[in-house]
Amino acid sequence: MDNIIHSVDGTRLIVFPEGHIDSANAQDFEETINELRSKGSYDEIELNCGQLQYISSAGLRVILRLRKDVKAVVLSDVSPEIYEILDVTGFTELVEVQKAYRRVSIEGCEVIGQGANGKVYRIDPETIVKVYYNVESLPEIRRERELARKAFVLGIPTAISYDVVRVGDSYGAVYELLNAKSFLKLLTEQTMSLEEVIRMSIELLKSIHATQTDDPIMPSMKAVALNWADFLGDYLPEEQYKKLRSLIEEVPESDHMLHGDYHLKNIMYQDGESLLIDMDTLCVGNPVFELASMYNAYVGYGETDERVTTEFLGVSRATAREIWDRSLRLYLDGMDEEKILEIEKKAMLIGYTRIMRRTIRRNGLNTPDGQELIACCRKHIEELLAEVDTLLF
Repeated sequence: MDNIIHSVDGTRLIVFPEGHIDSANAQDFEETINELRSKGSYDEIELNCGQLQYISSAGLRVILRLRKDVKAVVLSDVSPEIYEILDVTGFTELVEVQKAYRRVSIEGCEVIGQGANGKVYRIDPETIVKVYYNVESLPEIRRERELARKAFVLGIPTAISYDVVRVGDSYGAVYELLNAKSFLKLLTEQTMSLEEVIRMSIELLKSIHATQTDDPIMPSMKAVALNWADFLGDYLPEEQYKKLRSLIEEVPESDHMLHGDYHLKNIMYQDGESLLIDMDTLCVGNPVFELASMYNAYVGYGETDERVTTEFLGVSRATAREIWDRSLRLYLDGMDEEKILEIEKKAMLIGYTRIMRRTIRRNGLNTPDGQELIACCRKHIEELLAEVDTLLF
């Protein structure tokens, strides 16, 4: 095994064993790894088992000895056959074992949803897959699956991922949603009226906001919004930044659930039931933060370029604006128009804070479109700060 393939990533040595590791070659395998280790200082050894077909007890003992000498040993891209051996022998409890993931193609598939971290595709009548933008997204997927599980246990109708797959160079979470369609699809196909879709979406939203949890896995949306404001400290006049931060700071912490990216593309309809998807933004906090994200989805992101709205939502800017206006008024049902407009301004202030930060972080300062959107956000933030003295309602 002198010619074993390997690579180095910082303090991690990655080794690619092939074929069989058994009593005939386990000693050579161990000697080769030890020789590689002697050439550097490694905190972690990853055995990428994508080309490994079999490992015997002799090979497992090599891994046990490595585990004693190295801070972390990881077995990645492990086939079902190898995983069964590791599981039966108890190795899955001793070292980190990452299964190999089946591959799926999204070529020609319909995009049915899109969020900050990925796109959702229908890959067949029964199945959808959320493909993450980040090629190193496995921790994000694990976190989102756990958030969705917590929400489901709390009674929030949530699609639960049952598998993780490879999609090109990235990863995807697979959901079984037989013949489900997004609320937006129901609207554009005229299966349901705008009034019906908005009514159902706001009923679901209110049920989410009525759900409480003190589970520490749920992030605080207030803390996230404070980070947005702090980022803009270098881009806003000092007095504007201080007031913006003070307004967010004065919002009490809340244990009420928020979706964090709530719009009609992230709600599916299946057999008369509404189901949430794209749960990576799930959090707790004041509903003003939810309204801000909704305003951005329907109005804010496409303010300087209506193509952003049509490409994202698949409807005209006028229709998107109507969805926002009617959703806000139904959510605030019973309030007079003056109060509704006050609350809209609060949501807008948080929304433009988020858009400005997002655009700057995506190199917007160096593109004409980005510069236009940043200037638009800056103008709105200045005007809104002159009018808004509290984010509470």
